[in-house]
Amino acid sequence: MPVSEQTYLKVAEEDPEGKWELHRGALVRRPGMTSEHEDISAYLGASLIAQLPRDQYRVRIEGSRIRRSADRYYVPDVMVVPTAVVLPQLGTGQLEVFRVPLPLVVAVWSKSTGRDDLRVKLPDYRARDDLEIWLIHPLERTLTAWRRRAEGEYEEVVFRGGIVRPVALPGVEIDLDALFD
Repeated sequence: MPVSEQTYLKVAEEDPEGKWELHRGALVRRPGMTSEHEDISAYLGASLIAQLPRDQYRVRIEGSRIRRSADRYYVPDVMVVPTAVVLPQLGTGQLEVFRVPLPLVVAVWSKSTGRDDLRVKLPDYRARDDLEIWLIHPLERTLTAWRRRAEGEYEEVVFRGGIVRPVALPGVEIDLDALFD
């Protein structure tokens, strides 16, 4: 029996440490993550915070949710959100959920979630029209980026090192070699 959106939101609010997601109406608790996963998420988030002007963007690391539809909510590992989208939610005491396409949404591969990320989440992120979607694989030391083109299709680019510049975040540079060290 599928879980309703209202029930999902209640569970997620009452158990914030559970990092609950909703996959096609099924409640899914995110499992614990590996050291590699946590390290990449934290350092990527810190690098983005250091480079982005706070009056324009906010960075969320493994806590806030994005909504694909009433039966699909996800907790990305890292995401960049326009400040104008965050401000109306501040002070409401409600679960932070973003419904609009975002400039950058990141999944860091983990043994426990890698299959779901590839099969379920990444296609849904593209269906949300997020501008750039990254899958970082710490063991393979790769970053796969899906970048939304003006006509709505996504271009896939694989990086194996060097500097990565998110197309929707001018001036931001992520040193992939340093991120993997």
